Amino acid sequence: MRFTDEHQQLRRTVKDFVEKEINPQIDDWERAGAFPAHELFKKAGKLGLLGINKPEAYGGMGLDYSYQMCATEELGNCRGGAIPMALGVQTDMATPALARWGTDELRKEFLAPAITGEAVTSIAVSEAGGGSDVAAIKTVAKKDGSDYLITGSKMWITNAAQADWLCLLVNTGEGPVHQNKTLVIVPTKLKGVEIGPKIAKLGMLASDTCPVFFDNVRVPQRHRIGEEGMGFMMQMVQFQEERLCGAIGSVRGMDRTIEATIAYCRERETFGQPLINNQSIHFRFAELKTEVESLRSLVYRAVEDYIGGADVTMMASMAKLKAGRLSREVADSCLQYWGGMGFTWDNPVARAYRDTRLLSIGGGADEIMLGIIAKLMGILPGKKKK
Repeated sequence: MRFTDEHQQLRRTVKDFVEKEINPQIDDWERAGAFPAHELFKKAGKLGLLGINKPEAYGGMGLDYSYQMCATEELGNCRGGAIPMALGVQTDMATPALARWGTDELRKEFLAPAITGEAVTSIAVSEAGGGSDVAAIKTVAKKDGSDYLITGSKMWITNAAQADWLCLLVNTGEGPVHQNKTLVIVPTKLKGVEIGPKIAKLGMLASDTCPVFFDNVRVPQRHRIGEEGMGFMMQMVQFQEERLCGAIGSVRGMDRTIEATIAYCRERETFGQPLINNQSIHFRFAELKTEVESLRSLVYRAVEDYIGGADVTMMASMAKLKAGRLSREVADSCLQYWGGMGFTWDNPVARAYRDTRLLSIGGGADEIMLGIIAKLMGILPGKKKK
């Protein structure tokens, strides 16, 4: 992939935003278990960072996804994964379907303020009994005049404690599970919406994650994104950006983990010499860096195909699978070289060890990615490669 001066300028803008607005506060936000999303998102919105590849008619930049990729990669300079994840929910998870299939009225009302940062958003798909198995969700929206009445619950919803609206996947019919689902925009201020208590997580501590409950929530049918019954398909398309976002966002973070550990190994002496002088250690860094660059190339290729209009389900799934597993390998390998220091809570590599574990779970677990890849390879029982 070839990058223009505009790509590089965007990278500098995002890196400067991270250094000035995020990294100085992130330790405090980690201890607090949350960050001021509206305040930070408004700052990001003023820089155009929440609408890079969104339509200009609603305040976006109207650029192709390669620019969004550059921004996401540079967010990897954050000293923790929680804030990039929260921003990624806004740009790559809760808004792509709305931007693509929403009516003009719906996009003016909900997409435009999400792009400026005036509104904080969440994607609400997972349930206690249906995480990676999206077809198994139970939340129901029944028609009542010109409205829907929504009943059910969602679990592990990022940004939920501060969200102004949710992009909610619900069942709107009794038909086949892949044809009875619809995406609906649900403002959190509506009667019957209850945001549950924040969930205590292993990592991503600065990001608020909550269950959300719906008790006969009345939502106008005009809040529906696209046609009724097309929600599963739309969410699968939306997953492409979510999985690319996860893979892209991991790359620079792994670079940082390796770089920090190399610096530590130069300073730390054992048996009269720096740790870095051990061949087993510097060879291991060479292996890890090679793997990271291989992932970067895979992601760049997937994004190029995505920009070209190709279905990148297989490549996005491969990239996410590789990113999740490699992130764990990098964090675990590097933590070992920090010794006892690496086993302390505030160590940067220990934070990476906790935060990156989510990548193999959220947005579709590794096993789901393997199933998708195997299916598209035509090697599942009863399936033939086309």
